Amino acid sequence: MRKATLLVLGMILGGSGSLLITQPQLTGGAANAASSETYRQLNLFGDVFERVRADYVEMPEDSKLIESAINGMLAGLDPHSSYLPPKSFRDMQVQTKGEFGGLGIEVTMEDGVVKVVAPIDETPAAQAGVLPNDLITHLDGEPIQGLTLSEAVEKMRGRVDTPIELTIVREGAAEPIKKTLIRDTIRIRSVRWNVEDDLGYVRVTQFNEQTFENLRKAADELQAEVGAERLKGFVLDLRNNPGGLLDQAIAVSDAFLDKGEIVSTRGREARDTQRYNARSGDLFGDKPVIVLVNGGSASASEIVAGALQDHRRATVLGTRSFGKGSVQTIIPLGTNGALRLTTARYYTPSGKSIQAMGITPDIIVEQPLPEDMAGQNVEPRGESSLRGHLQASEGEEQAGSLAYVPQDKTEDVQLNYAFDLLRGVQTHASFPASQAASAN
Repeated sequence: MRKATLLVLGMILGGSGSLLITQPQLTGGAANAASSETYRQLNLFGDVFERVRADYVEMPEDSKLIESAINGMLAGLDPHSSYLPPKSFRDMQVQTKGEFGGLGIEVTMEDGVVKVVAPIDETPAAQAGVLPNDLITHLDGEPIQGLTLSEAVEKMRGRVDTPIELTIVREGAAEPIKKTLIRDTIRIRSVRWNVEDDLGYVRVTQFNEQTFENLRKAADELQAEVGAERLKGFVLDLRNNPGGLLDQAIAVSDAFLDKGEIVSTRGREARDTQRYNARSGDLFGDKPVIVLVNGGSASASEIVAGALQDHRRATVLGTRSFGKGSVQTIIPLGTNGALRLTTARYYTPSGKSIQAMGITPDIIVEQPLPEDMAGQNVEPRGESSLRGHLQASEGEEQAGSLAYVPQDKTEDVQLNYAFDLLRGVQTHASFPASQAASAN
């Protein structure tokens, strides 16, 4: 049975962007009423503000002073509450929407110029013959030298159907190559998939507005390519996925579940509690599933891993996840940007908060570091290491784990362990409930 994308509150989890929501109504009552002491403190702020404006060694900008004061106030709450200036708010909307006007190039910065990592299939860049390792030196005849990567990317993005000329230096080409590309709508691929013999591999890199639809496409294509009878199971790779939209995390979890609670969110007041349940239908045909997590799996990733783990729908394999168990709501501030405010904690179906705790895998498999990284300072980081983080609601806080994933799949111990495990079982019910394994 097919499932439509769930439309729920516009909350976000993790470092990804947001879905716009209306500003929550203010409630009355003694708890929210400003006291005379509050007004006295606001007068103190006004006095300091005026003193800085009058006596600082250089004339400060009023807008920067106010923005810094707001940032300081929010930073004192927790690491995930922040003020988003208008440009940052627009960038966040682009990221969570998962589509924008642009060229379709994955890029990085190298020696002051933009280096093409890869063109995205069926985009202006791919159609124009832009190749991996091309160096983009000029945009519309203006040199890139001196721009940051984000500034260069912003110049390449723009309104659909508008042209831009790229000057490209390519190894083996005697002269720079000039190509005029017409911007088109680019959709960020948050889900990638491929077949590994009789297994389906699905990698989710973030939870944006396109994620569930891409996941549904992955389920259809993988099962069609391998065949329902021959397909032994799926690996859902959530490693280094920083999170994203709550509704997408719920929809992805629902794609694997036939019933039961997926997640609950609990705010300051009991009336703020929300529970989200799965609906009938498993897009992956009740086949065995292994979920990969590591120290870079945060927030929305942890919702999915926790839901599938608690319902025994999947075995979670890897190392402890990041441990971000809070929900942020985006509150637009008109032309002044938006407020990103922590408004709730989330809980897995068993009622467990993973805040500063993380998801503990059913099977612990460490990913060895390559020799050239072994001596570097790569201490694991998690939510519990962030200054000012929300405290764990119960139990002793746990550190995170390493977030290294090899580019070469032959060296990926965690992934290959998952493939081997899937090929050795028939149903997910036979997975071990809990065991520790060492990948020696």
